[in-house]
Amino acid sequence: LGVDTTASPLSAVSSTPVPVPKPLLPSPPLTEAARQLDELLADLGHTQSKLVAAGQGAGVPTECLLDNMLDSLTRDLQELGITAAPAGVCAACCKPIAGKVLTALGKTWHPEHFTCARCGQELDKGPFFEHGGRAFCEEDYHQAFSPRCAYCAGLIRQKVLTALEQTWHPEHFFCAHCGKVFGDEGFLERNGKPYCHQDFLAMFAPKCQGCERPVVDNYLSALQGVWHAECFVCTECLTGFTGGSFFELEGRPYCELHFHQRQGTICHGCGRPVSGRCVTAAGHRYHPEHFVCTYCLGRLHKGTFRERDDKMYCQPCHDKLFV
Repeated sequence: LGVDTTASPLSAVSSTPVPVPKPLLPSPPLTEAARQLDELLADLGHTQSKLVAAGQGAGVPTECLLDNMLDSLTRDLQELGITAAPAGVCAACCKPIAGKVLTALGKTWHPEHFTCARCGQELDKGPFFEHGGRAFCEEDYHQAFSPRCAYCAGLIRQKVLTALEQTWHPEHFFCAHCGKVFGDEGFLERNGKPYCHQDFLAMFAPKCQGCERPVVDNYLSALQGVWHAECFVCTECLTGFTGGSFFELEGRPYCELHFHQRQGTICHGCGRPVSGRCVTAAGHRYHPEHFVCTYCLGRLHKGTFRERDDKMYCQPCHDKLFV
């Protein structure tokens, strides 16, 4: 028979990498047209600070001043016979890109417009992470999308272990009682907590009434408890019950002989248990057929015998031997 420990062993926990994409790097194309426009915009940058100051003093937005300046530069180039085609349209501001262009996520951007979708940090000079078509810096990506450990509530940035419908740092998934990290033997669950096999059996498995050790395999149910088959024996002589029957006294099992010895129901004549009619004399019990004269072996009757040195005699034999 198998014991029901109320919890089943689970398969060995699995350790899988956190589904975090590798950092990406924006890659601006190195074309001749871009180089020429970069030189033009570099010249334009020398006067930008003056325009910003003039725009703020006049109440004109800096962005409008720059747009006007670019339009004027384009017209001047066209009058000289130079056509300056834009390198693309910025995915953030939807305006043509005339200078440096950054390519990422399948789109083109002004470098200053390619920023973290959460904190706004510029991402043109370092790695970034993509989620749902949006770019994030590393910290914001983990804060928003990485799983958290069920033990410490911290972010899981590398390997993640999934068990009990939760996620864990591998080093934080251990026995709830002794703190030992689980090995190949796996773990057992009780009330939503993981336990190693040794602690689970010690804490929750039923105990044998004979040896008080956990019962995990075959067992017997008797005397309102469970027993290892090898532990269910006579309390006195430690002999198994081959016939399948036993006698109970004070919650413990006994064979027939030792049960009657404990009860004082052993025949003083033959030494066997008295289970039916009996004769009680001089503080002893007898099978009726074993209550006989010690000298002539004739059956005695209560009230017609004599006792001498813990032995029973009929009246004639007693008188013959001792009178």
